[in-house]
Amino acid sequence: MLRTNLAIGVTVFLCWLIFGGERALHDIATNWQVSVTMVFGSLVGGGTSEGGGAVGFPVLTKALAVPADQARLFSFAIQSVGMGSATISIVRNRVPLEWRAIRFGAPAAMVGVFVSCLYLAPRLQGGTVRLLFTAILVGLGLALWIGRRFAPHRRDWIELFGPGERVALVGAGLLGGLLSGLAAVGENTIMFALLVLGFRVCERVVTPTTVVLLTIVTWTGFATHALVMDDFRGPVVDMWLAAVPVVAIGAPAGALLCTRMSRDVIVRILYVLISVEFISTVLLVPMPGGLGAVFGVAILAFSLICVRLATWRRYRVPYEHLAAAGASG
Repeated sequence: MLRTNLAIGVTVFLCWLIFGGERALHDIATNWQVSVTMVFGSLVGGGTSEGGGAVGFPVLTKALAVPADQARLFSFAIQSVGMGSATISIVRNRVPLEWRAIRFGAPAAMVGVFVSCLYLAPRLQGGTVRLLFTAILVGLGLALWIGRRFAPHRRDWIELFGPGERVALVGAGLLGGLLSGLAAVGENTIMFALLVLGFRVCERVVTPTTVVLLTIVTWTGFATHALVMDDFRGPVVDMWLAAVPVVAIGAPAGALLCTRMSRDVIVRILYVLISVEFISTVLLVPMPGGLGAVFGVAILAFSLICVRLATWRRYRVPYEHLAAAGASG
């Protein structure tokens, strides 16, 4: 796996150097803060259920004062490289995936992100997008905590698979795509909650599965901006060129680390990232009017959905039976 990751990183780096030329080197010097940010962001994007934008977006909007629409587009652009590299590494090295989640969720997610980029995102103000982004990540944290409390017994695949599961995967893909069009992440959170809480699939399988799904969504979102909306230009391109060589190495490295880390370590890392994001949003992002109430209601609603998934009887009974059988044996 290390050899594959090295080959991917070197290939992307050479393409960046050849096609970017002197402009790319100049962009690193003038946007070094972005390069440093994506050192950590690329590891997170390749090795956890969060995209690299989960680090890049809040740092750009809160610390570097980049407008939310530019930060969202940058997240799409840089995740296309970083998470794309991680996905190639995951598939090439045959990391276990729940392929049915990808088969049924990805097409709906592509439709969702396309519609969201064109019609929903342009109508939201920057502050609203920042709060929505934080609510999505807090939702991921709640999904992790509730899952470990109410649904501790997991398998490496969806044990029961019928029409209901297909509909749920398509619905989660569509909703996740709509959210991803607003904040460049969201598909990973929605599908993570469904797979871990609803279908009781282990995080070590769900994590690379959501990386692949978010990569597909990211490519669709980036193509929508670059080819349909034609707004991939100016400072966003400069920031992107400054970060490409970093994520080309960091994201596959994150995917490699993911296969070496235990379930508990992955979860703890996510808890820390989500806590930092939530605290920084409460302290730094203004919540005029009823935005604070909407923020709280969004988190509460996702909490209730997570509890409902975790207590879904169709999956609770088989796993309780397995747990009892293991204890008696």
